[in-house]
Amino acid sequence: MASNVTQDVQEQILGTIRKSQEIALDALKKWVETVESITPSIPSVSLPLADRLPDPHEVVARSYDFAEQILSTQRKFADEVLAVTSPLLPGDSKSPSKASSAK
Repeated sequence: MASNVTQDVQEQILGTIRKSQEIALDALKKWVETVESITPSIPSVSLPLADRLPDPHEVVARSYDFAEQILSTQRKFADEVLAVTSPLLPGDSKSPSKASSAK
């Protein structure tokens, strides 16, 4: 039952995030259209070694790939911490009873 409540809350949060992202994208599209209509075309600038720089899409992809690796590493670490500390959790059959530790 608790997992259903948790899942419902998570779905609502994700839905809210998606909706706010849609609103932000719509506003950004309108802003870009407005700016394009009132500004002259910007000439391209040739910079030395500019062809070696990643494009914005590649920067975003690399950043998110890195963030995924960090998150995966953190999840593995959290699982390992839980495995190591699980004998201390209440109700764990491997943990010593209070009665035997009081002796």
